[in-house]
Amino acid sequence: MAENVSGSQGAYSLASAPAQALRLSKAKSSVPSAYAQSLGLTDTVILREVVHVIDDFGLPEFTAVAASFGQERYGYVVTPNVDHLIRYYEDPTFRAQYRAADFILMDSRFAARLVRLLKGVRLPVCTGSDLTAHLLAKVVQPADRIVMIGGSSEQAQQIAAKYGLTDLRHHNPPMGFIKDPLAVEECLKFIESSGPFRFCFLAVGSPQQETIAQALRARGVARGLALCIGASLNFITGHEKRAPVWMQKLALEWLFRLMHNPKRLAGRYLVRGPRIFAHLRRSRVVLRKAPISG
Repeated sequence: MAENVSGSQGAYSLASAPAQALRLSKAKSSVPSAYAQSLGLTDTVILREVVHVIDDFGLPEFTAVAASFGQERYGYVVTPNVDHLIRYYEDPTFRAQYRAADFILMDSRFAARLVRLLKGVRLPVCTGSDLTAHLLAKVVQPADRIVMIGGSSEQAQQIAAKYGLTDLRHHNPPMGFIKDPLAVEECLKFIESSGPFRFCFLAVGSPQQETIAQALRARGVARGLALCIGASLNFITGHEKRAPVWMQKLALEWLFRLMHNPKRLAGRYLVRGPRIFAHLRRSRVVLRKAPISG
C-alpha cells in the first residue's frame, strides 16, 4: 500500500504495474528508488498519485507464509482497514511505515468491496482478528516464544492459558506512550530483548503499532515476525464482542462495532470514514501477487 511497492526485504516485485510518474532530468537523477527499480525505471521518479498495494493472501495462504517465516530475520505485517486507508492517503509518515512492511493484508471486507466497486480490483481479505486467532490456535506451539505488546496482564494470562503458552512475554505500554521517547525506547528494548520470537503481536492501536514495527526494522536487532493487529486480542479474550459471522460476511462488522460503542467510534465511522470515497477515486490500487513457488 505504498508508493514504493517493492517495499522491504521480504516484499514482492511489481514489474508489470504501470508507472504513473514524471522522470526527472538526468542531471538530477540519483540512485533509483526501489519502486522505480520494480517498474524497470532507471531515473528517480515523482509519483502523480497515491498507490495502495495489497498482498494477494487470504487467511489460509498467509497462515502458511507466517508459519514458515522463521526467526532468523525480522519482518512485519500491517492490516489496513478503512481508517488506515484514509490515514495512508493523508499522512506521508504512515505511508512510509506501510512501505517498509513485508506484508500488507486487507483487514476490511467493507474496504475490499468498495475497492472492487470503485476501482474494479478484487482483493482477498485476511482480517487481523482471524489471523491472530488462527496463528495462536493452529500454528503456535506451547514452547514458542510469543511477544504480546498491549492488552492487560489479565488478557495475557487468559491467552497463555487458552493456548497453553509457556513462553509468553507481555509488555503493556502506558496510554500515550508513543509521545514519550523513554516509553517508546522501553517498548522497543523489551521486544528486542525478548527475541528471537516466533510472533510478536502489536496490539497498541494505529498508528502506534506501525511506528513500533518500523522502528524495530530500522534498529535491526529484532528477529521474528511482528503483526500489527489492533483490537484482535480484545476479541480473543472476550473483552470486546465481535460481530456475528453473518454481519462479517455482509461487510457490516463496522456497523456492529458502532452500535456497541457509538461514543468512541461515531467520529471514526461517520465523520472521518466517508473521506474514503474521494480518496479511493484519486488513488490507484494494486494487488501484489505472491511469487510462484517451484
